[in-house]
Amino acid sequence: MNIPKLSKYDLSFPNPNSANKEGIVAWGGDLNPSRLIRAYQNGIFPWYSKDDPIIWWSTDPRLIMELDDFKLRRSLKKNIKKFDYKFDTNFIEVIKQCSSVKREKQNGTWIQDDIVEAYSVLHNMGVAHSVESYRDGKLVGGLYGVVVGRLFCGESMFSLVNDASKAAYAILVKHLKYWGYDFIDCQVPTDHLKSLGAKEVTREYFLERLKKVNMHNINHRWDIEKSIVEE
Repeated sequence: MNIPKLSKYDLSFPNPNSANKEGIVAWGGDLNPSRLIRAYQNGIFPWYSKDDPIIWWSTDPRLIMELDDFKLRRSLKKNIKKFDYKFDTNFIEVIKQCSSVKREKQNGTWIQDDIVEAYSVLHNMGVAHSVESYRDGKLVGGLYGVVVGRLFCGESMFSLVNDASKAAYAILVKHLKYWGYDFIDCQVPTDHLKSLGAKEVTREYFLERLKKVNMHNINHRWDIEKSIVEE
C-alpha cells in the first residue's frame, strides 16, 4: 500500500478509514494550525520521531475514556487534596515537561520543538489546553490536549511526584462532565490509561462518535471550579 503524501498547499486529508494496518493515514505536509485542527476533526493526529517526516495516524483500535468510566480510586481521591490546580497558566512548560518524560519502548521523544511551537499556537487560539498540578507553588504534574466540539483529545501527561498527573486527569474529567463534554480521545492504547478506565474501540465506532461531537461546540471559560475540586 502506498501511503499518500500531503501537499503543503492542500489542507485536506485522505479518509481515515484508508489507513494502513498500522494506522498511518498519510505523511508530509506541515503543522499549520488549520491543518492540525482539520486533522483532529477527522480523527487524525500527528506522531513521528526526530528526523522523520510528519506522520499522520488514525489508529485501530482507538483508546477512549468515557467520562463516567474514569476510576477514581480511594488512594487517588485522597491524594487529589495534596495539590493545587490551574488551567492554561503554564501551557508551554507543561508540554516541555511532557517531552522530557522517558517512556517505555520509546527511544527519545516525539514532542519536538516544532510540536511545541505548533501546539502553543493552538493554545493561543483557545483550541489546546493544559491542566496543571502544583505543590508549594511549583508545577509538579499535568497534561495537555486539543478540544474538538464536545471531545477532549488528550496528547500527553507528566508527573514529577506521585499521582500528580493522575490527579490532574481526575480534575479534567470532573470539569469535562460539568461542562457537558462527551468523552476523551486517548489515541493509542496504553496499560496506564486502561488502568484508569479507558477502553479500546474500533476506528469505525470512534469516527461515528466523532461526527456527533463535532456538531456541537461548547462555549465556556477554562477556569477551575473550586467546588468541583473539593467535592
